[in-house]
Amino acid sequence: MMAQSNTKARPNIVWIMLEDWGLDLGCYGTPGIETPVTDKLASEGIRYTNAFCTSPVCSTSRSAMLTGYHQNYIGAQQHRTAKEDKNPLPYDIEPMPVLLKEAGYFTALMIYNKTDANFSGDLGFMGKDWKERKKGQPFFAQITLGGTHRAWNRDPKNPIDPAKVELPPYYADTPFARRDWANGLEQMQVCDREIGGILKRLDKEGLAENTLIFLIGDNGRCHIRGKQFLYDPGLQVPMIIKWPGKVAPAQVNTDMVQTIDITATILDVTGAKPRHELQGKNLFQEESKNREYIFAARGRMGGTHDAMRTIRSKKYKLIHNLMPERAWLQYSGYKEDMYPMLAEMNIMYMEGKLNENQAKFFAPTKPEFELFDIEKDPYELNNLANDLHYGDVKDKLLEELYVWRKSIKDEGVSQEFREGGLSSKYPTKTLEEWKERYETWKPWVFREPKSKVKHPFVKKNY
Repeated sequence: MMAQSNTKARPNIVWIMLEDWGLDLGCYGTPGIETPVTDKLASEGIRYTNAFCTSPVCSTSRSAMLTGYHQNYIGAQQHRTAKEDKNPLPYDIEPMPVLLKEAGYFTALMIYNKTDANFSGDLGFMGKDWKERKKGQPFFAQITLGGTHRAWNRDPKNPIDPAKVELPPYYADTPFARRDWANGLEQMQVCDREIGGILKRLDKEGLAENTLIFLIGDNGRCHIRGKQFLYDPGLQVPMIIKWPGKVAPAQVNTDMVQTIDITATILDVTGAKPRHELQGKNLFQEESKNREYIFAARGRMGGTHDAMRTIRSKKYKLIHNLMPERAWLQYSGYKEDMYPMLAEMNIMYMEGKLNENQAKFFAPTKPEFELFDIEKDPYELNNLANDLHYGDVKDKLLEELYVWRKSIKDEGVSQEFREGGLSSKYPTKTLEEWKERYETWKPWVFREPKSKVKHPFVKKNY
């Protein structure tokens, strides 16, 4: 699908980002949640079932989406790079909003003023609302809904019964865990109504018929084994596209796609011209179809040093842990201050009460390689990396992963980085300290929908 040549005919672009949210929506079959607005949006366009971000945390993932290039390629791979350490984009790359502005679009950053770029320079946003544009000017609006970022608000209009939710098998199935999971789903229900408000405004202002809408998560879900890690819950995001008259309704697309493909699509559709070829591909062109692999990387998370790379096909995933000597759950202030389940499961782990699948993630070290048959093992629990029957699969994926790493100029892990960062001591707390934290969490997790209970650990800039 090509861009319109007539400026007035070019579509408006509304890109809605949910913070830290995966496939936990009604249209993706999640039990317990009701998201009628999002479900209807999906029925009016394309719902992608194999969409992945390039990194499992906001700043690195968003840096890639702002440009259309993998975060390592542009030097933006370390989460929340300090202002004094940020560098300009290399290779004459310009952020997408800058290119859109040059192409005649009004660019707006709306609702939640978050860009989180790990690079310096003008990002190209011109205002805070599309109403600021000139008469007849097409607009691009990036709208972030911050509610799904922890800490979460409960939904007073439609509370969720924790008995109706379904937990992945690597979580302890307890009343505490179920309530925490249900609380997150309730927050998404609140965001679903906020999405409804955006869509109603487009209708009211007569803009809906000429507006291309994208809805995604900026990275995967904020639970254990999700955000910050390269398992599917950390990388897989919802992707829904609606474009009246251009995109047929009721489509379900199983292509392997990535969030930087949205960037490439927007630039093509609007006629904006990047300086050189993007690493994302136009979702409306053949170049994005029949992709064999997607790739992703994880680097530093705040002060927590770790490094992982992954390659995934529809059937297999290989994760290369470049720092296997460190525990998955080495100290991270974000996880320990924002994940109630982490406290309960640490207690159960230290008391020997977790089953094999639940306990794996609490091990003091990681294997260098993890290989999963996604079709047979969708929860990524059975590591086949040392199984000789899968030797050829591992070798092929590793070869392709190295080719990709070279193409994005991946610098790997220096000795300084390996030895740096916060303490990697594990466990990070004693059993008594975890018990104390668990008791502190309880009033928050079990609060009523309209309760005034304050979050016990919430901090800014997580």
